[in-house]
This record gives sequence, structure tokens and C-alpha cells, in this order.
Amino acid sequence: MTLAVSKLRVDKWLWFARFYKTRGLASSQVTGGHIRVNGSKIAKASFGVTAGDVLTLPQGNQIRVVKVLQLGTRRGPAPEAQTLYEDLTEPKEDIPKSPKFEGKGRPTKRDRRMIDLGRAGELE
Repeated sequence: MTLAVSKLRVDKWLWFARFYKTRGLASSQVTGGHIRVNGSKIAKASFGVTAGDVLTLPQGNQIRVVKVLQLGTRRGPAPEAQTLYEDLTEPKEDIPKSPKFEGKGRPTKRDRRMIDLGRAGELE
């Protein structure tokens, strides 16, 4: 006889879903106030998440918004982890970090400033 778990610690779920490499790192993100559940900041790693909750979390240089679909029972392979959530993050436009200069060599200081301002088309 197994009981269905209705809540799971948020740090454990983030680790199960492979958003963070270690459970300790997930826990430190929660206690640091970087994670929101349904729009509210949480401060304890023991906060319980359920299916249907929406989490907002930083990952790298991006803010991710995910909806919890399942709680999970283990930290499995990536395809299994991706079934635990639905990604609600809006796709970011691909902005090339370094446009091709077609044999002109390295960009000048002015060219780099234009690239940083997002006006690479004005380089001519």
C-alpha cells in the first residue's frame, strides 16, 4: 500500500526536475529569496509545492517560469525530469552576439558599441 504524496519540498522538486545540479544549491536559491511560488517569495526550502503551482526561478542569466505538472519520486534522467513541468517562459529572440564581418577582420571600437546597442545594421 503506497500513499500518494500531495506535497513535496520545493528544493527537492527543483532538484528532481534538474533545474539545479545539487539539492544544496536548490536549497540555497530558495533560502536566498530567489524562488517564487505562485507569485510569492518563499524563504524556506521546506515549503511544499503541489501539482498546478507556478514557480519563477533564476537559471543562468535567464528567469524561468514553470508550472508543476507532477511531483516525481526520484531524480531520473532528463527526459523523465521534463515530464514534471511545463515551461511557461517566453522564448527570447536570438540576437547574434557577434555578427559576421565578412572578412573585414576584427570589429572596431565603434562597431562594438553599435553591436552592444543592438544597432548592428548601422555599421555600414
